[in-house]
Amino acid sequence: MGTIVVELNPQEAPLTVNNFLQYVDEGHYDGTIFHEIHADSAVIGGTHTNDFEKKAVRVPVRNEAHNGLKNVRGAIAMAGVPGVIDSATSGFFINLADNSHLDHQDETPEGYGYCVFGKVVEGMDVADRIGKVKTHDTQDKGGKPLERVPVEPVLIRSVRLMR
Repeated sequence: MGTIVVELNPQEAPLTVNNFLQYVDEGHYDGTIFHEIHADSAVIGGTHTNDFEKKAVRVPVRNEAHNGLKNVRGAIAMAGVPGVIDSATSGFFINLADNSHLDHQDETPEGYGYCVFGKVVEGMDVADRIGKVKTHDTQDKGGKPLERVPVEPVLIRSVRLMR
């Protein structure tokens, strides 16, 4: 569908950027898919392969959602388990719209939010196209239900660091 270029923000989210770059260096994201599409809201990827096998991950990174960065259109943030503060591993999402309900609200598990650690600087049109693909509900290799999965897989061919 095209190339998406993101600029990371290590000043505001140092642990999260380091975590993401470790996965990049390991080649973790190569061959994964955008496995969950929230039309006109966000696209989520980085955890499953093309055949819906969940990839092995490291321990979760500490949530830095309190860093002041917001889940606005074009922001890239870590995906985690709703209601579990420090649950993000390799999953990430690109905001297709302003999603203030995903921002840090308070210190409770429900209000802690999702850590923004960068922004799309090229290819937002690609992210928008991904957000419009046809989806269905299915399950991963372990039988866990997956919702809003693209009917035709949206493959992440590679993620690499540009200097």
